[in-house]
Amino acid sequence: MKDTPKVTALDLPPLDPMPPQMQKYFDICVEKLGMVPNVLTAYAFDEAKLNAFSGLYNDLMLADSGLSKLEREMIAVVVSAVNRCFYCLVAHGAAVRELSGDPKLGEALVINYRVADLDARTRAMLDFAVKMTEASYKIEEPDREKLRQVGFNDRDIWDIAAVASFFNMTNRMASAVDMRPNDDYHAANR
Repeated sequence: MKDTPKVTALDLPPLDPMPPQMQKYFDICVEKLGMVPNVLTAYAFDEAKLNAFSGLYNDLMLADSGLSKLEREMIAVVVSAVNRCFYCLVAHGAAVRELSGDPKLGEALVINYRVADLDARTRAMLDFAVKMTEASYKIEEPDREKLRQVGFNDRDIWDIAAVASFFNMTNRMASAVDMRPNDDYHAANR
């Protein structure tokens, strides 16, 4: 992790030497992604905080779910669009482009998901995530029922809410510390 460019506005350099488990995790990122995402580098000053963040992220975004990985990334993008989170829009917009194979979809979700050509199921999911982001206190049973009517079960609704909640938290953190996305994300899958 020598000569790592500053990825936040805070002066919190990565642990040096890096603990073996952290180094192994970063090595896996380089092997699988070709880079260490800057969000992980930002947390590398504290192994416990990195583990907490990455554990929750991996559970919500990669573990078994009734939601596809693309659906979870779409939630991440629309929540981040409402919150205007530069880091997450760039990073998760790239993931949507990759998983969907559709650069137009990635751009539409970043700018205004309502202009995207979405089926009723996806639109209901994103409407719910946006409502949670803008006014979670207004969520009522008819909102959950709309999701059930388009095929989501109660576990799926939990996962939609969990992903939207996570990105509301991470958007605020990324914005507060001026977290910068890796340059590689900007050109990926266009």
